[in-house]
Amino acid sequence: MSNLRVVLDPKAFKAYDIRGIYPTELDEDGAYAVGRAFVEEFSPKTIAVGRDMRTSAPSMAAAVCEGAADAGANVLDVGMVGTEMLYFAVGELGLEGGIAVTASHNPKEYTGMKIVRAGALPVGGDSGLLDVRDRAVASRWRNAEPGEIRKQDIWPRFVDKVLSFVDVDALKALRIVIDAANGMAGAMLPPVLERLPMLDVVRCYFEPDGTFPNHEPNPLLPENREFIVRKTRDEGADFGVAFDGDADRCFFVDDSGEFVPGDFTTALFAQVILGREGGGKVIYDVRASWAVPEAIREAGGEPLVNRVGHAFIKQRMREEHAVFGGEVSAHYYFRDFSQADSGTIPFLLMCELVSRRGKLSEVLAPFRERYFITGEINTPVADVPAKLRELEARYASEGRVSQLDGLSVEADDWHFNVRPSNTEPLLRLNLEACSQELMERKRDEVLALIRT
Repeated sequence: MSNLRVVLDPKAFKAYDIRGIYPTELDEDGAYAVGRAFVEEFSPKTIAVGRDMRTSAPSMAAAVCEGAADAGANVLDVGMVGTEMLYFAVGELGLEGGIAVTASHNPKEYTGMKIVRAGALPVGGDSGLLDVRDRAVASRWRNAEPGEIRKQDIWPRFVDKVLSFVDVDALKALRIVIDAANGMAGAMLPPVLERLPMLDVVRCYFEPDGTFPNHEPNPLLPENREFIVRKTRDEGADFGVAFDGDADRCFFVDDSGEFVPGDFTTALFAQVILGREGGGKVIYDVRASWAVPEAIREAGGEPLVNRVGHAFIKQRMREEHAVFGGEVSAHYYFRDFSQADSGTIPFLLMCELVSRRGKLSEVLAPFRERYFITGEINTPVADVPAKLRELEARYASEGRVSQLDGLSVEADDWHFNVRPSNTEPLLRLNLEACSQELMERKRDEVLALIRT
């Protein structure tokens, strides 16, 4: 491919992955350059390449395969798969790396890539992604004996693997609404559901369609959750599930139609997994509700707080030999899944949990009665570092201060974390208190300081 017309905006390289608008910020020649640069930087012998359902994904993935092969790697093309299936392929087949061509939950005009090394360990901003960027932008290539590209079917092994996380015989005849958002869940779930005939699944927007004709595949945004909330209520379902675009995250709605925050879900899954393991370490992120560390301790586990972001969580899981990790953003990580995140496994765990424990709203009631959380509130600010210093000066006397990730302040009956965005001049606030009144008062107080 010609180096003269490569479209590869350096700004597309983020803290955890690559994302840019197609084709003005990232095109096929840019994808070729990334594939080739990755192989030149890390010298893997064999890698896997997969892609999502975006309209640009087939040609972008083909270019990545070509670039990686031209640099000397053998490439296993696993086709159109959920991102977790790419992670699974790398871990299960013992490969030295992999690239998922996906822009995850971003709008339809985006393209991107998630890159991993051996063991599905992410390549992020402080673990080689910027070196890949510099090589790709320069596009000065070494001569190499080209590798070969061949197709690889990982579907049967993947389905067996995710089903191994639950006791299928314990599942009851649940009615479940699933919103695949025209993303990869619509392709990934049917082979799993075929093995679970006891489930009565209302399938919504299961047709993979990169134009996202119904709504954007980002359930973190309330407007994209309206459908699953309404549909779960209308169908009288036991619970609802909404997946993001590349289906490595899933979000739950309980039987009353109420959204389940990711930290409460993390607490529930931690209890389940620690119960099976008889203890262990669990990683959670700085934004999380107190429900998470308290549930982990009650289940005999050791809670370990960590920076936000999949690259940081996965690295810490390896260092600590943690059994599970969860983020407020609905990324859930499993030791026995190459320490990688999955959307399918949490869906299955929730099926088993509701089958065993009954109504999800009742299971969640103890959390909702004790922990009052704001959810994430984003505010544009002119000078992020100055505002963080101002917040610390104001609240340092009220509680324990941590700068593990942004600014965290923890008092006896309330706490908050404020983090800068990786991509925009924003501050992201998550706050919790022991009563609704205190939460609202402190939320308004902190926001007023952020916004002045």
